[in-house]
Amino acid sequence: MIWTKITTLNQLNDIDTESQSEKILIFKHSTTCSISRMALNRLESKWKPEYSETLKPYFLDLLAYRNISNEIASRYDVVHESPQVLVVSKGKSIYNESHGGITVDEILTVNI
Repeated sequence: MIWTKITTLNQLNDIDTESQSEKILIFKHSTTCSISRMALNRLESKWKPEYSETLKPYFLDLLAYRNISNEIASRYDVVHESPQVLVVSKGKSIYNESHGGITVDEILTVNI
């Protein structure tokens, strides 16, 4: 799985623009949390390269970029969780899930 790392607030504007024509996956990861590591490993092990053709994956290290994590919660009107995955389309979150609920199969049902 090839991630685009989110490291600046301006990238959220780019995500909003990109999401007008393609769906965006945002994975918020806590590098010190074993549950977050399990969710990330499960996601990466089940992800097939062709999924990225219609659902562009972005990765946020929320401990390093707490301000961006807070902006994601505000901008996309979701409650902050960790780990958390969002699918963004047309500048809005159309799906979000956290912890053990993060599965590729579930994410793909949104990406139809």
